Amino acid sequence: MSTPSPSMSKEQVRHDISAAGYQQLAEFRYRIREFLHFSEQAARANSIEPQQHQLLLAIKGLPTGTRPTVTSLANRMCLRHHSTVELINRMVERGAIVRRHSEHDRREVLIELTPLGEEILQKLSLLHWQELQTSGPALSKALRAIVDHSSLKGGDCN
Repeated sequence: MSTPSPSMSKEQVRHDISAAGYQQLAEFRYRIREFLHFSEQAARANSIEPQQHQLLLAIKGLPTGTRPTVTSLANRMCLRHHSTVELINRMVERGAIVRRHSEHDRREVLIELTPLGEEILQKLSLLHWQELQTSGPALSKALRAIVDHSSLKGGDCN
């Protein structure tokens, strides 16, 4: 089965996914949520909101050649443009990021981390790397079970 459409009928889903398939999906979702819960708690314990941490990481971890514009950050964070602008505004007020005009096109605004933003991100990233050393194998195992199952069965979950 190719990438399922969000509009698949209930009959198609029931027909294509076995009880084991649902268990695999549930386990994978549980492992993702477990890690996200850790991430949210770590951010808040370090006096930053989870989306603010995600913004710092999105800025620092943009793919090579991707400019740190509001549009690219909104895309990476799966947010609307105006929501990203508000998130950026809060982080500018906090002193963790700055806006600057592109040297090539003065109309383009680029978003960059400040030394404070770098410091916050480094601390949280180290915590996340440590957590992934613990929880990563179970997350990987849950994903592998789905991928292996799907590839063995030609894409369905029977």
